[in-house]
Amino acid sequence: MNGKKILFVSSELVPYLPENPVSLMSYEAPRMVNSNGGQIRIFMPRYGNINERRHQLHEVIRLSGMNLVINDMDMPLIIKVASIPRERIQVYFIDNEEYFKRKATFTDAEGNLFPDNDERAIFFAKGVVETVKKLNWSPDIIHVHGWMASLLPLYLRKYYADEPLFADSKIVTSVYNKGYDGQLDGEMINKIAFDGIETESVSSLSTPDYNNLLKVAVDYSDAVILASEEISEELKNHITNLSKPVLPYVSLQEAEEAYTNFYKTEVLK
Repeated sequence: MNGKKILFVSSELVPYLPENPVSLMSYEAPRMVNSNGGQIRIFMPRYGNINERRHQLHEVIRLSGMNLVINDMDMPLIIKVASIPRERIQVYFIDNEEYFKRKATFTDAEGNLFPDNDERAIFFAKGVVETVKKLNWSPDIIHVHGWMASLLPLYLRKYYADEPLFADSKIVTSVYNKGYDGQLDGEMINKIAFDGIETESVSSLSTPDYNNLLKVAVDYSDAVILASEEISEELKNHITNLSKPVLPYVSLQEAEEAYTNFYKTEVLK
């Protein structure tokens, strides 16, 4: 992976959030690339339950200050950064008071999905792209983990289709069994359409459940990694019918060799 640039975009990441399959692999995959000579950038949302003092997050003024339009509303973009000390890995956090100040990730105290999770996902996708543009950093691979990040492939291929920085970037989406129960806001498809993305591109989001959101992610990706041993048959069949490179599930112990080979032989070929 010498010199290859890989952008990791994730819903969750240890050590900032509790360990689960998404947060752990979102840490391990960049660590593998970093140790094999690749260049990495990691992005995640700055949820309000992340302890900024303990993890030494600080705002990057030169990257902040932009407004992103979400469903006809101006939403300020704040960028924070921190380092994972033992790995010398820097992490960028997408922040906004309205969307990410609450002291939770995806659900309230009763376990109900936040009603604006769809807007948070749109804001996160746009925020990542706009920040990478400011960094003027052109990734060879963009690797997406977790459902909050899963609109990124769509926005890169549709909303930012003419952005030269990403013209040669390949998108990989890791599909996990861990998703959410129920549905996001029923108006999600119209909020995406507000950005000039035709509803035919995201017709499955007329029912914005986890499987349909991930279908959109893999539709606009160049390759797919099955990151959980058990994936729903619905998702598995959808992925099979796309005829895209797919890396079957591998254990964490096998991941370094498998992911590196997949990047080199299938994604960057």
